[in-house]
Amino acid sequence: MTAYIIRRVILIIPTLFIVSLLAFFLIRWIPGDVIDLMVAIMQQYVSLGSTTTDLVGSSEEVVAQLAQTLREQLGLDVPAHIQYLRWLGDLFRGQLGDSLWTRQPVGTDILFRLPISLQLGLMAIIFSLVIALPVGIISGIRPDSGIDQVLRSFAILLVTVPAFWLGTMVVVYPALWWGWAPPLFFVQFGDDPLGNLAQMFVPSLIQGMLLSGIIMRFTRTMMLEVLRQDYVRTAWAKGLRERVLVVRHVLKNATIPVITMIGLQLPVLIGGAVIVEKIFNIPGLGSLIIEALEKRDYPVVTAVNLLMAGVVLVVNVLIDVSYAYLDPRIRYD
Repeated sequence: MTAYIIRRVILIIPTLFIVSLLAFFLIRWIPGDVIDLMVAIMQQYVSLGSTTTDLVGSSEEVVAQLAQTLREQLGLDVPAHIQYLRWLGDLFRGQLGDSLWTRQPVGTDILFRLPISLQLGLMAIIFSLVIALPVGIISGIRPDSGIDQVLRSFAILLVTVPAFWLGTMVVVYPALWWGWAPPLFFVQFGDDPLGNLAQMFVPSLIQGMLLSGIIMRFTRTMMLEVLRQDYVRTAWAKGLRERVLVVRHVLKNATIPVITMIGLQLPVLIGGAVIVEKIFNIPGLGSLIIEALEKRDYPVVTAVNLLMAGVVLVVNVLIDVSYAYLDPRIRYD
């Protein structure tokens, strides 16, 4: 087991290297240069009443000189591969670079927002399991019954509903009917635990419901497959009670592929959090990467993508290791 874990951890390194390459260069291919955006904002600021008039009616030469100065100050005046090598050197020193707009270390923003996204994701997974596992088990035990038809229809509904639509409906209609709206300011858990949980309840429930549809259907399928095994039929024939049979013999084997499905849905959960965080004013990593994409803040986008990839890879390793605990027949050499 130890050798297997070491091999998997070593494989994470080249994977993250490839992810860093893609994240670093693909963002630079998006139309719209960060320097042009900065210059345009400066010109707009001057036109709105600043006392500085150097850019008002400025010639193309002055604008080009300003753009070149900004490129030199931000380190964007060298080829992209040189920028990547510099960023890679900072990464080896434990630094993720500085934001092009605030000139603050990217790691500072990530350390502030990462616990918020982790809390949202953890609560969403808890809600999804609380909804999906009991429903999937009941549907698997009573296949093709009336309750099974209802539960399967409910699962299909949850799978097909988009996160942005459900989140928008939850915001719009309660505001029209009861005057409720998401808080404008985020409450930190350390400042007000109950207020924080109340604020995170609705967005995490939405995320959990969308994730539970897939887990629910997969749990039902695996329950049906395990219930058809010979050892289960033998237990039935010996008169073992249904509850004991399901809990001791069926559920543990049926949840192994379900755990795999949860790991595969983790990127979807992170991607969906981008929309949910924006709708409910939650300052997590999803909101951070959206703001960085809008501003073409290259270091922030690269760092957040690298972090998300690392989380997904580590979680997948933990899921693979958990197989040996759930099924004693599984051994890693």
